[in-house]
Amino acid sequence: MPSNDKRGQFDPVPDPARRRGSVVLRHKQAQTPQADRYLLDSHEGSGFTHTDPWRVLRIQSEFVEGFGTLSELGPAVSVFGSARAHRDSENYAHAETIGRILAEAGYAVITGGGPGAMEGANKGAVSAAGTSVGLGIELPFETGLNEWVDVGINFRYFFARKTMFVKYSQGFIVLPGGFGTLDELFEALTLVQTEKVTSFPIVLMGTAYWGPLLDWLRGTVAAHGAISLSDLDLVKVTDDPVEAAQLAMAHGNGNGNGNGNGRGHGLPKE
Repeated sequence: MPSNDKRGQFDPVPDPARRRGSVVLRHKQAQTPQADRYLLDSHEGSGFTHTDPWRVLRIQSEFVEGFGTLSELGPAVSVFGSARAHRDSENYAHAETIGRILAEAGYAVITGGGPGAMEGANKGAVSAAGTSVGLGIELPFETGLNEWVDVGINFRYFFARKTMFVKYSQGFIVLPGGFGTLDELFEALTLVQTEKVTSFPIVLMGTAYWGPLLDWLRGTVAAHGAISLSDLDLVKVTDDPVEAAQLAMAHGNGNGNGNGNGRGHGLPKE
């Protein structure tokens, strides 16, 4: 009997494309400035739709859409990592293992919805019949949500998207990554340090990758008195994807039955 599984059978996109909220832009339209750029970098307007009061309404709609979609998600862990991790790389394999373990324990897996390590985590969650969430963002080089995302939301504004990661996660697992990954890591550290969120484990995957950063924080930043050495206790570091998942779940509340029934924490039906 032929399989109904369409994963991996997508036709390639013929032209560069990116999203602006729920809108897909291709060809010359894909070259228009991003919404965040209009908000943060532009002082020119061409009508009401380019004024700050209008943007407030669009920002509000992103929060409403995110809250409405994720409010009944259940226990979840966010997994971050490089979009440039190849499918045959160790980081991709680790992300996939982490996603699978989290889903088996009843946790939804939230990523940025892109390729690389994010795709690996989403794929691992789906392989264990878990809930796989992708929170996309408008970028000039965006490729869209990966095919393993079950529930996807596309955002115009970084700060709205970041709120969803923290509000609906019980912890972060951070694989090797670039500026976007570092941004999410340090925002989480700041929120935990300032007690904006509590009981929120932050796990770094890869001692060789993160070790030099921690050495700099310890030997330079803490040595200058900019942070306390005890602040470094906010993060755990490991090379074992199983341990990473377990550390992230240490303060959470999954389904506890280990039967891969993470989809029981799914989203509300329309």
